[in-house]
Amino acid sequence: MIKLGVVYLLLGLVFAAYAGLSALDRNNPKRFGNAAFWGLVAASFLAGDRLGDLGNGVLVVGLALIAGLGQLGRGRPATTSPEERKVLAARFGEKLFVPALALPVVLVFGLVVLKPLHIAGQPLMDPKQAPLVCLALAAVVAVGLALILLRQPLISPLQEGRRLIDTVGWAALLPQTLAALGAVFALAGVGKVIGDLVTHWLPMDTRAAAVAVYCLGMAGFTMIMGNAFAAFPVLTAGVALPILIRRFGGDPAAVAAIGMLSGFCGTLMTPLAANFNLVPPALLELPDRYAVIKAQVPTALLMLLANMVLMYVLAFPR
Repeated sequence: MIKLGVVYLLLGLVFAAYAGLSALDRNNPKRFGNAAFWGLVAASFLAGDRLGDLGNGVLVVGLALIAGLGQLGRGRPATTSPEERKVLAARFGEKLFVPALALPVVLVFGLVVLKPLHIAGQPLMDPKQAPLVCLALAAVVAVGLALILLRQPLISPLQEGRRLIDTVGWAALLPQTLAALGAVFALAGVGKVIGDLVTHWLPMDTRAAAVAVYCLGMAGFTMIMGNAFAAFPVLTAGVALPILIRRFGGDPAAVAAIGMLSGFCGTLMTPLAANFNLVPPALLELPDRYAVIKAQVPTALLMLLANMVLMYVLAFPR
């Protein structure tokens, strides 16, 4: 049975390659910092389940120290120049979209055809992790198609990947880190603590006040956590369940759905949502790294207000 460990192995080998190529990049004055950082990331994927809690904790501290001390730099991998890319784009035209379009095609094929397959009475892949396994398969197929189509050296995907990962830097790990933080908060009972603080210090006597506290809290906590999925269990356990649903009789599905949308409004306004708000300016080399956030704030505030109105009107059966 193909499990998630295969995906971790693939990711670990990719980051290990980034580390090795970074160490050999003499054009990067901070090459050993890059090599150590991506090497630690590779170790977390390759051996994280065997390092134990202490080992993984030391690994995370090492990542934080390398990034915090400014030891990451942008490498100069051997890749094509902007002029060469223009020539390739003119030569291949719309064929350049084939690898990108192969991703959803292979993913759907894997879920529809490969996931139900059984070999010797055992499923081909773990049903619970099938989407991630199929996504990894789709990525490998897309890279293979790109190599065949563009006739580039086998090292090209790794060099291009290293160029992108160096551009993004430590922010590439924020989604994974913040999601883990949300799980820790939920297990530690932070939601109950927040619920007690909210009910003690904020007026929750009316349905409108409770709706405002939950929606604003989801947006604000998402801005702190950088991830609405991490904020959701904390605020829902602390505010939505005991107050909106039990006290005021709100519909759980409507409250949860609109609450999550309120969290997404916070996602639009925080740099901690790095994959949405910091990565695009970095990849496009915009002079203002917060340009995306500044453009999104008006829409986010308007949508947050709309969510509060919708929850007040739709989430409470008459």
